[in-house]
Amino acid sequence: MSIDLILENLLSAPILFFFVGGLATLVRSDLNLPRPVVRGLSLYLLFAIGIKGGHSLVAGGLDLTSLSVLLAAVGFAALTPLLAYLVLRRLTDSQNAAALSASFGSVSAVTFITASNFLEAQGYEYRGVMVAAMALMESPAIVVGILLARSAMTEVNGNEGGARSLGERFSWKKIFREAFTNGAVFLLVASLCIGAATGERGWEMLRPFAADLFPGMLSLFLLDMGQTAAARIRALFQAGALLIASGVVLPLFFGLLGVCMSFLIGLPVGDALLFTILAGSASYIAVPAAVRLAIPKANPSIYVAMALGVTFPFNIIFGIPLYMSVISSLLENL
Repeated sequence: MSIDLILENLLSAPILFFFVGGLATLVRSDLNLPRPVVRGLSLYLLFAIGIKGGHSLVAGGLDLTSLSVLLAAVGFAALTPLLAYLVLRRLTDSQNAAALSASFGSVSAVTFITASNFLEAQGYEYRGVMVAAMALMESPAIVVGILLARSAMTEVNGNEGGARSLGERFSWKKIFREAFTNGAVFLLVASLCIGAATGERGWEMLRPFAADLFPGMLSLFLLDMGQTAAARIRALFQAGALLIASGVVLPLFFGLLGVCMSFLIGLPVGDALLFTILAGSASYIAVPAAVRLAIPKANPSIYVAMALGVTFPFNIIFGIPLYMSVISSLLENL
């Protein structure tokens, strides 16, 4: 991996603001972004990436490669929780393992957005189908994680009464609603559709807002993410070293699988990096919203802290340049 690529990523404004946020928490500074502001920044980023993705999707068109990307995305989102569970069940109890598996199987929109910003800084383009792939990968892992937890609970009780007991604690209707219609996914899909429907005319109208302001908005959002991640690290000490290590090892493994799949499909560098980062990221927004209802015995200080305090920092600091280096090296040798 190129040291220059790591340094270039580390010295970019959004990543530096992430470190500033973490430092502010560690020194107990009173720096604090109001929650409505953070919520607004989050919605802006999803809106901007959706509009740009929709515009790019229409400009590039849907071909066989694009359809292959979407199918692979759904397949990864369903398969990775199963693979993660096989490992995590040896490190923690079944309910926490299921919640963590859902996190690793789902995706982090902010990691995707950070990677897209990195690509633009490097002069690479990506197609709008990658935004559609991100939207599709949000929900399947949540459903698989819930099914894993339900199955484990049934085994513990030794009969179907265990499944009914768990079922009494939540509504499948609410779970599917959280998984498929939560605000983040809804806005992303809506923006993608609007970007596709309005095409070049719509993009030119929104470019000053959706593109020119994007790096600054991302920097402010990562400032808050740095504070939150630093605060969550303290909750991880009770999880154990092996479980904490899985927050890096499993995403790395899934990321490398994503690299392999990217080359099987024949994706260009920009698309390959984004597919890889989707495969290797972990959700800390959509998954907790559903898991808190469906797997009440799972500990949020483990599955949220792992995704936000371990996997997210690793990906945006080291994962993005690492995967970029691997992808570039493979292209050079082909």
